[in-house]
Amino acid sequence: MNTPWKPAEQPEQFTFDAESEAEIVKVLKKYPEARKASAVMPILYIAQRQMGRDTGSAWVPLVAMDEIAKRLDMAPIRVYEVASFYTMYNTRPIGRYHLQVCTTTSCWLRGSDAVVQACKKSTGINNVGETSEDGLFTLTQVECLGACANAPILQVDDDFYEDMDGPSTEALIAALRTGERPAAGPVTNRCGSAPEGGRKTLLETPEAASENQ
Repeated sequence: MNTPWKPAEQPEQFTFDAESEAEIVKVLKKYPEARKASAVMPILYIAQRQMGRDTGSAWVPLVAMDEIAKRLDMAPIRVYEVASFYTMYNTRPIGRYHLQVCTTTSCWLRGSDAVVQACKKSTGINNVGETSEDGLFTLTQVECLGACANAPILQVDDDFYEDMDGPSTEALIAALRTGERPAAGPVTNRCGSAPEGGRKTLLETPEAASENQ
């Protein structure tokens, strides 16, 4: 018997809903008819988001890939290849919140091991790749997320949480458990990738700099 958070591994059918259809129309306008297969990546993501809305588990079943292949006049295997190559697509059910921890060089040097351990401690997950018993969290190890200046990075679904450590990771997961989604970005007192505490150089305003010339 399927639990509410974990649908059957492969449903028998998939139909794009009205919201997804509207997104697909916008996506297809970006490509010539003869090159519409290039829309496979955004449409796979549209299908994944719909599964998240419908089931609470954002993933792409085979029947959705087959539907995309028909829409784009592609061989199904070509869609399968794309979906299985990129880690942004989940080809099996996941938890309500997808915890994706970068553990490559910059994040590792800045303490990503503590972030991984905090994720395990707070969710009860024993190993990377597993989903928590309550179905709320899936923990994944990912490659560089492209925000090295703000390492370590914990991506939750589509949001980047930056400058993480063990305690801030535990606090974030506790908030997610209550249904709260804290604002994404640095968890320290800095703006973007600016130095902590504010700018250290170029402290003058443009107006003041002009007056001093």
